[in-house]
Amino acid sequence: MDAPHLIAYADRLGGSLQALTGLLRGPLDGVFGGVHVLPFFRPYDGADAGFDPEDHTEPDPRLGSWADVGELARTHTVMTDVIVNHMSVRAGAFQDVIARGDDSPYRGMFLTLGSVFPDGATEAELAAIYRPRPGLPFTTMILGGRPRLVWTTFTPEQVDLDVRDPGTWEYLTGIIDRLTGAGVTMLRLDAVGYVGKQAGTTCFMTDGTHAFIRRLRAYANEHGARVLLEMHGHYRQQLDLAPTVDLVYDFALPPLVLHALHARDARPLARWLAVRPPNLVTVLDTHDGIGIVDVGASALLPGEPGLLAPDQIHALVEAVHDASGGASRLATGTAAGNLDLYQVNCTFYDALGGDDRRYLLARLIQLFLPGIPQIYYVGLLAGRNDVELLRRTGVGRDVNRHHYAPGEAEQELGRPVVRAQLAAIRLRAHHPAFQGSFEHECSGTTIALRWRHGSTSAALHVDVGDLSHRLTWEAEGAVDGTDDVLTLADRGDRWRA
Repeated sequence: MDAPHLIAYADRLGGSLQALTGLLRGPLDGVFGGVHVLPFFRPYDGADAGFDPEDHTEPDPRLGSWADVGELARTHTVMTDVIVNHMSVRAGAFQDVIARGDDSPYRGMFLTLGSVFPDGATEAELAAIYRPRPGLPFTTMILGGRPRLVWTTFTPEQVDLDVRDPGTWEYLTGIIDRLTGAGVTMLRLDAVGYVGKQAGTTCFMTDGTHAFIRRLRAYANEHGARVLLEMHGHYRQQLDLAPTVDLVYDFALPPLVLHALHARDARPLARWLAVRPPNLVTVLDTHDGIGIVDVGASALLPGEPGLLAPDQIHALVEAVHDASGGASRLATGTAAGNLDLYQVNCTFYDALGGDDRRYLLARLIQLFLPGIPQIYYVGLLAGRNDVELLRRTGVGRDVNRHHYAPGEAEQELGRPVVRAQLAAIRLRAHHPAFQGSFEHECSGTTIALRWRHGSTSAALHVDVGDLSHRLTWEAEGAVDGTDDVLTLADRGDRWRA
């Protein structure tokens, strides 16, 4: 089983690829077996924090080089993004299309309304298109002197790719060649659900999407890389998708854990644990917001209830807003730019009111579940909402994307809640029980998670009703445990690599 992974921007944690490597080999030695380095391509500081690359085949020289990526990969599993749905409007290929229109050799790489609806689209067809933001996914642009409706699923700064085009396939496989050549062995397909646009469908997770995923996964596997799919949607879509791919996210877990701790109700989490697939990457927080669509009903599957009922979702969102002192309300929905209707923008620590005990219990639940645990850098440091950054940029998700100045991260690592969390991550990374079999029992307000391997075991018992809990582990005939997760900070040294 994979050791826990860190999720981090190179520029916001350390300032460069070399500095990030130094953190992982220095203060974080023995904590993480891998790292998801969020986009470090040129430019890393564009309109969408690197997810709108102008050149996806080269690191931004301000952050480092391919040699730096290779050096990091020498000691840690490295995952990076393959941004399959779009590229920057400023990318050279699209700029050529702007200048030359249909005469550009790159014209077929980019989608317009006519690419999918050559005979025009009806009102019903346009209304059926699934998009994570309000309005239609088109931006009027002048291509070769002609106004065209260019497909822009996310923002006008990100133009969508036509994955049916041979030029797009060459572009994407060239990225994979570059990444795997530098030692990257895990690839995250960003926004992959939107790539298979087809007339007469929602243009989300279509037959064309599945065909593309199979093709790209085969290519990546041939080059020594596993593929992780990033897709927000109804939880049954994750269940259907999981058997066909290497890895999928457990995006249902964060809101279900928050519901359990805020509503003092573990029953929805129990329903999910009974059906969740085995090939998951578990998260509580990421560079995006806390997903709500992943536990609710969805227009994509009419009539299928979610893991939480509408009134439970409403109560959860309001509980997070209250716990964060209203900061999450400033960063979510119509209150902030880069609009995400299906996410609440908030650090996970603030989503639990900055309560150390509840936060550590949430992290332990994640760490005790099967899958590859990934811990976001702000969550690792129990970070608070960066309202000042939100005010400067107007981008809702920036509230959870703090820039840690040189030395700031090392200082935060000394906080008791962070030290306790590091000890919990080391326990997951190094205790032999987590290489064995898993079992769970959940009902009402109680959660019991247990691992066994040979003569070793590790168990977590939590009652979300009163936050009573017990964490125990056994190795080499000795039983140890704690009645208060905060005391984990005093036990972490024994789980250093």
